[in-house]
Parts: sequence; structure tokens; C-alpha cells
Amino acid sequence: MSKTPLAPVVRGLSSGSVSIKVPLNFWAGKRRASHEKCIKENVYEPATGKILCHLEPCDAVDVDQAVKAAKLAFGHWSKMSGMERARIMIKAAHIIESRREEIAQMEVIDNGKSITEARLDVDSARLCIEYYAGLANTLAGQHVQLPGGSFAYTRREPLGVCAGIGAWNYPFQIAAWKSAPALACGNSMVFKPSPLTPVTAVMLAEIYAEAGAPESLFSVVQGGQETGSLLCHHPDVAKVSFTGSVPTGRKIMEMASKGVKPVTLELGGKSPLLIFQDSDLENAVRGALMANFLSQGQVCSNGTRVFVHENILPQFLEEVVKRTQRIEIGDPLLDNTRMGALVSQPHLDKVLSFVDQAKKEGATVLCGGEPFVPTDPKLRGGYYMTPCVLGECKDEMTCVREEIFGPVMSVLSFETEEEVLQRANDTTMGLAAGVFTRDVKRAHRVVENLKAGSCFINNYNITPVEVPFGGFKMSGIGRENGQVTIEYYSQLKTVFVEMGDVDSLF
Repeated sequence: MSKTPLAPVVRGLSSGSVSIKVPLNFWAGKRRASHEKCIKENVYEPATGKILCHLEPCDAVDVDQAVKAAKLAFGHWSKMSGMERARIMIKAAHIIESRREEIAQMEVIDNGKSITEARLDVDSARLCIEYYAGLANTLAGQHVQLPGGSFAYTRREPLGVCAGIGAWNYPFQIAAWKSAPALACGNSMVFKPSPLTPVTAVMLAEIYAEAGAPESLFSVVQGGQETGSLLCHHPDVAKVSFTGSVPTGRKIMEMASKGVKPVTLELGGKSPLLIFQDSDLENAVRGALMANFLSQGQVCSNGTRVFVHENILPQFLEEVVKRTQRIEIGDPLLDNTRMGALVSQPHLDKVLSFVDQAKKEGATVLCGGEPFVPTDPKLRGGYYMTPCVLGECKDEMTCVREEIFGPVMSVLSFETEEEVLQRANDTTMGLAAGVFTRDVKRAHRVVENLKAGSCFINNYNITPVEVPFGGFKMSGIGRENGQVTIEYYSQLKTVFVEMGDVDSLF
């Protein structure tokens, strides 16, 4: 299948230079407009505030067509050997590698993050597909010998059509993280991107098709809450995997429960980062910056509650503020930019309101927290702000209790290990946590007592695809990445084989 480029990719491509006219839904081998004329929704380029494209939400007929097409693809794909599936997935990974810059540029235009980060996201997507391609041929059951020569065995079988519902902060990467394990296990997937970032998931659908996947193995339906609801309730959807907010995750779980469908939920976080007195201060500062300012702070696992031992707090704040003020904000397509635009104007307003609320509650703005207007005229309508560090924060403040999802770091001081562990765990969420210390025993002791699904020692926000990622408590159910995720996209069948006569009680 020949690919349909979304936009010309040329050296010197700049923000505001792309307008997308092609349909963004994809199933049965091609891009598709909605079957009925519907009210199109404007999609804006975060870097400029200009209209990027128009979204056609899928209605019940569209979703039904996509799911039925995916069901047909599942029938063929599930009968292929793991090695056959792996070959196609590896080819898809190679295509991603060859189109890395094109995909990364479109991800920037779609989302607003820096091109440097977007390239790493594309790499993560490719590596995820390669990793699960390697696992596709290892799926196996167990043989159990029973008395009298009888035996039992288990079969690990695919679920069927899986629904993937993505978030806007990592559009292409999330589409790959959800589809790769699903496809490796023999499933098909219908994927709904966020309506704020609808563009690059369609590119992944075309790449799978170009690699030789059966038609509709990975389909894309666009839309908002209504389209997602239609997917969750569709009788032919066997599983739902969702990345997004806690409130929406609850609704997804409720809808899936009507059909007793398994769910994977990767939800929000308000993660703690603990920096002890014996830490390597240079690495601790680097870790805190990585824990708060990647993707303009729009990362669910971010360590936004930074607990610093009181004895090193002044030195830490001096250095972290200095480096935060040096972060280059501007055109996300330029290589020297380190912070691009937030995803939308309403979201920017929401993040800035958190900063205002923090000031009212007694926090001190040590730097940033203000709207930013780039000097480039074409970027002046974009959604930018200066990265913010809040000092003198208290546990009861809104900025410490609620997920902000923007470039806002809340710094708190602590005295003892026991005290900071209690405070770190005092949250309804548990996606991630981190600790910086030179004391190996303390590091492992602290991590053992942190109530979070993904923990980091002397680093932060590192997500290799070989390692499971997911949360405790209200931060989610299930895992993405790593071998264990195979269990969330397959089901186990037990077969008993009698080699003798039936020993009947009747």
C-alpha cells in the first residue's frame, strides 16, 4: 500500500506551514470521511494557535463498520503463527525508522512538544513494536502431567478486537504502546486518538498496512466522548485500553463492566520525588527538571511534589531555579527549543490558574508561571508559558494535592525519612515515585515503602519498553510494556485430556 503523506516534509519546515485536508479516520485499507455530513470540529496547532485541520467525529455507524472490519482482520491475523506476525511488525518498525523525521515533525505540529522529544517518542514507538515482535513467537502454554497417563495443557489465546483510547500528550507513542502487545498476541485494534491530537495515529495505521498487516488490523476512529462510549459498549469489542484522566478512566471502567470486559487503565498521578541530604545534588537537580518539564509538564508520571531535605533546600532551589530560567521556550520545530507549547488554550488557562491559586494559598513563585509570547510573529497565537518553580509549598495546598499537568514544580522540605514517606504516600494516586540518595540501603528501603507502580532510584521518567509501566491505587489497572503486558492482551484456556476410562460416580 502506498502511503498518503499528511504534509510535505522538507528541511526548514516551520510551525504554521501545514494545513491537513485529508480524512483522519482509517479502516478497511484507506482513510475515510464520516458516512454522514457532521459538524466538523476545529483542531488547532498548539505552536501557533492556527487551525491545523478539521475533525470528523465517528458516529455509531462508523464505529460499527470499523469494529466489524477489525473483527474480520482478527480472524486472519489470529490464525497466523507468531513468527509470521513478527515479520510484519518488524517491517512496520523499519518503516517507522525510515520515516522518523516526518513522523516527529507531524507529532510536533499536532501536539506542540519540542522536536527533540518528539524524535525520542518515535524511537520509543518503534522499539515497542520491535520488542513485542520478538515476543510474538514466544507465547506458549503449559503441560501438566496427571495420574494414569492423562494430562492437561494451557493455551494462551488472543482476546479479539481491542479498543485503544489514547491521550494527547504522547499521541504516536501511546498508539504504538497499545497496539504492539495487542497485535503480538493475535488481536486486532480499533484506536481512538484524543480529539486534540488526531493526526499521527493515522500515520501508524498506514504504516501497519504498508508493512503487510491484514486490512483493518489497526484502524483509527476519530471523535470525543461519544465515539469512545460507542467503542466501549460495542458487543464485538473484547477489551478496552485507556490512557487519560482518573474521572474518564472511571467512566471507561463502568462502561466496560456492562459487558464484563477487561480494561487496562493508565491514569493520572501526583507523584513524589524524594531528595535526601546525601544526594548527588547535580543529579538531583537534573532529575527534578526531567520529572517536571518534559513535554511542557504534560506527563502523567511527573514527580511534581519535590520533597527536599531541609539541610540542602537552599542549594537545591538556587540551582533548580537557575536552570529552569534557562530553558529555551519557542518554536518546537527548532532543534534548540527545549519547551514548546501546551496543547490548547483552555489547558494553558487551567495551568496558569493553578499558579494563581498557589500564590493565594501562600506558595512563593520562585520563577515562571506566566504566559509567554515568542518573538516570532507567527508563534504569537500559540499556547506558551514560562516553566514555574513554587517554593514554600505545604501538603494541604491545591498545587500539591491536585494534578496540574503543566510545567509547575512544587517544592516542599522534610526532616526525616519516616516523615517524608508518610507525606509522599498521602495521595489517592500512585503512578510513580522517585528517590535520590547515595545510600543504597536507604534507596531500596524507601522504594519498598513507596505506594507507586513505577519507582526510580537516582533518575526519573525513564521508560524503557522492556519494563512494565503502570500505577497503584487510582492511577490505574494493568500494565503497559514489558513481558507481563502479554497477560493483559490474551486469555488462558485450560484443556484436560483423559487417556483412560471415565471414572463415574453414577
